Amino acid sequence: MLVYNTQTHKKEELVPIEPGKIRMYVCGPTVYDQIHIGNARTFLAFDVIRRYLMYKGYQVTFAQNLTDVDDKIINRANETGRTAAEVAEECSNAFIEQMHRFGVLDPDIRPRATHEIEAMQEMIVRLIDAGHAYPVPSGDVYFSVRSDTSYGILSGRDLDQMRAGERVGVNDEKRDPFDFALWKAAKPGEPSWPSPWGDGRPGWHTECCAMIHRYLGTPIDIHGGGADLVFPHHENETAQAMCAWDTALANTWMHTGMLRVDGEKMSKSLGNFYTLKEVLDKYPAGAVRLLMLQTHYRAPLDFSFERLEGVAGTLERLQTCARNLRWAAERSPQDGELNDADRALGRAIDAAREEFCGQMDDDFNTAGGLAAIFSLVTACNTYLAEAADDTSTAVCLRAADMLGELAAVMGIELSRSAGDDDLPVALVDLAREHAGYEGDSASDAADALLAARQEARAAKNWGVADAIRDGITVLGLVVEDTAAGARLHRKE
Repeated sequence: MLVYNTQTHKKEELVPIEPGKIRMYVCGPTVYDQIHIGNARTFLAFDVIRRYLMYKGYQVTFAQNLTDVDDKIINRANETGRTAAEVAEECSNAFIEQMHRFGVLDPDIRPRATHEIEAMQEMIVRLIDAGHAYPVPSGDVYFSVRSDTSYGILSGRDLDQMRAGERVGVNDEKRDPFDFALWKAAKPGEPSWPSPWGDGRPGWHTECCAMIHRYLGTPIDIHGGGADLVFPHHENETAQAMCAWDTALANTWMHTGMLRVDGEKMSKSLGNFYTLKEVLDKYPAGAVRLLMLQTHYRAPLDFSFERLEGVAGTLERLQTCARNLRWAAERSPQDGELNDADRALGRAIDAAREEFCGQMDDDFNTAGGLAAIFSLVTACNTYLAEAADDTSTAVCLRAADMLGELAAVMGIELSRSAGDDDLPVALVDLAREHAGYEGDSASDAADALLAARQEARAAKNWGVADAIRDGITVLGLVVEDTAAGARLHRKE
């Protein structure tokens, strides 16, 4: 498996520190508002990377923090007349809710900055004792960037070639303009904690490094985040680790490309700024995931609602194919020796999985992985159309299972049942009223209704046909016509 390492600027074979296990950390959000779709793209990318590593048999320990103390949170609290803790708690809960809606797996470890103050202070003490950090009279503590001879190893930046103050604060207490705050002295009305240097709160760059060391140990296998975090955030993180524990923070650094909307940078001033919640309120999570996964995680992603509309149809095509395979399996008369068409589909199933893994093994190429899935969809649809009522139960189920297996790696769940579990019990009453049905099975009731509807249409008895159709619609179902006949399924 080859993975692109930001630090070395090349693809490298993934060699776990501990065989069969991966320790992985991805920087989480600063919880002061709903996350936007650019944030969501990063969290989705690493969700799929984690899922694939698990699919390949690795035992993955995944950690992601919540930054619940920060200038942005304090400013939002002041704007809304609440405490910083109230804003952070509300937005933390909102973030977790949207991740669940988006199909992103919960991390194994989710530390919050305000719960890790002691670990951060312990790291700061180590840095001061080793001469890599220094307190100043105001109560701030700064990291001495030039004390780390390897500084710039991740981003490739040369401090002497950068302007003083570029992306870093400049003040009279710093020994060097590039030094950054490990601890910030308390200000009136701001949350603070006691420390050896006076009351205050941690700097943003401090928390992840301390959390990684505490919960995962250093170095870890993979550290991830958005491309905008390479400098200064991740550069500062790895500098602290090298100076505090004399070890790299991570063996492999992975970063996602930026998201643009209709070819432009997303911003509120351009009116093209969208939160994940806004998008998921209008479109299914599976469609949004498909859209984002069509672009390699390292490449810039161009988001548009026009593209999203098209992808929603693509998602329906995948879901419909899986449903039709299971429906055909339930009604298939052929369960003996396989014919040429059955064997051809079996080969297509094997080829799809091999191609999927080959693409994903090459730096998690989700676009190629999706292409492999949809090549199998095409093969399945061709098989169902040509075989009609002579399909193989075993082959249909195997194809449906493979589609579900590969889609699940992408975080897209496909229904595993086409029977009673998918259909409302109220179908039984509807079938008793319009089709003379006397049983108790929702699946059998569906068959009876479809047969009665077909007979009514053939006899031009539109009143009965319309009554059946309307009753089906009220129950949240739609009629789908396939090569092997009509069937019912729930509206997506």
